[in-house]
Amino acid sequence: MILDTSVLIAAERQSIRFDALLEKLGDEPISISSVTASELLHGCYRAADAGTRARRSAFVDAVLDLIPVLPFGLPEAKRHAAVWAELVRGGGPVGPHDFIIGATAIARGYSLATLNQREFARIPGLKLVDLDSFAR
Repeated sequence: MILDTSVLIAAERQSIRFDALLEKLGDEPISISSVTASELLHGCYRAADAGTRARRSAFVDAVLDLIPVLPFGLPEAKRHAAVWAELVRGGGPVGPHDFIIGATAIARGYSLATLNQREFARIPGLKLVDLDSFAR
């Protein structure tokens, strides 16, 4: 399973029962996409003050130490291109970052845990994880 940025931000803000989600997953491997790593790091750099920056950086460092980061390589690029073409024919693409995260999940045969179900549900072939029971 790939964890989307929205899930990790909710975990940092304690607006999701992240421990319960991890417990439910048991031994299922989890990872994040390289785009999610970039989005989390961007949030650190964008912090308005040093305290927020330090808190976010500590959280992101812990996430990056514990959860493997999946690269966006050729298999993911091929899946991205195919789904992109399908979406354009069908009426419109998804946001570029979300689209790369979704393509990474599809290319690897993973499901995606996200709080942004509406956007990701538009990506054909992407399996989404229902997180409603973990919301606070």
